[in-house]
Amino acid sequence: MQEEYLLLEMIPLEYLTLRKWITPDKLDWMSFSKNVNAIEILKKNENKINWMFLSKNVNAIEILKKNKDKINWYNLSANRGAIKILEKHPSNIDWHSFFSMSIISNISCDSTIIKMLEKHPDKNYWRYLSMNPNAIELLEQNPSKIDWDYLSSNTAAIHLLEKNPSKIFWSWLSVNCNAIHLLEQNEDNIDWSVLSRNPAAIHLLEKNPSKMDWYNLSLNPKAIDLLEQNASNINWNNLSRNKGAIHLLEKNPSKIDWYCLSANPSIFEFDFATAKSRIEQRCNLYKYELLEIVLHPDNYYKFDDWGL
Repeated sequence: MQEEYLLLEMIPLEYLTLRKWITPDKLDWMSFSKNVNAIEILKKNENKINWMFLSKNVNAIEILKKNKDKINWYNLSANRGAIKILEKHPSNIDWHSFFSMSIISNISCDSTIIKMLEKHPDKNYWRYLSMNPNAIELLEQNPSKIDWDYLSSNTAAIHLLEKNPSKIFWSWLSVNCNAIHLLEQNEDNIDWSVLSRNPAAIHLLEKNPSKMDWYNLSLNPKAIDLLEQNASNINWNNLSRNKGAIHLLEKNPSKIDWYCLSANPSIFEFDFATAKSRIEQRCNLYKYELLEIVLHPDNYYKFDDWGL
């Protein structure tokens, strides 16, 4: 069940609904404004939106376009869905925030981004680009500008880190999902507190239970089995943020932090009834047109084969 949150990411927002056990009155609207799955509800409750947090919500672009006077530009600058808005308002961009986000496509081949870089060569963006998985080609072209501390957390930079082991910042490498083999080869350098957040490191943590940081482990969506077996060690504030822990939270409603839970995308589930209804409506829309095509006289000779 803990993998359900991955499936939610593939479902259109219009087919999502709050889980039945979620109490709407307990939702914190400030935090709820950050929830990427909450857009349909937020559209109907604009008076409750926290615009600062909504500005970072990747699925809120249409709402933000209609309310540009309410945008928080620092947060919007880190919103990977807001490139087109930012392109039209370069003077409002917070460049540190902008370059820290995972920018769409390969950054070195994106003409929009390159033009923005060329127009603003004075911006100190290399530190933030160093942790951007989509900036690897640009970083390889400018090795002297790499920030190796930040690069150590970059999931796409393993080949660069392998060639430069002396420059690795092991604390940040410990959260890098693609660096497990490096961490296994250098266990003495692992930051176990940070590793406890790494979804790819569960096998290492299971072998070293005394080194687990339960505060950080409570955020790890792949650690649900460990957390269920050690419920007394759970940090419930962090677990309320954990996308993989929704069923564990359902069993322990009195321990939920509703501020944290309100931003958790997994408080939504697939709305089968709505999906079924809309699919039927769309089928009915095309049914008669399809029948006209199928029953056209030109198709009479096919009727026997079709069982008509």
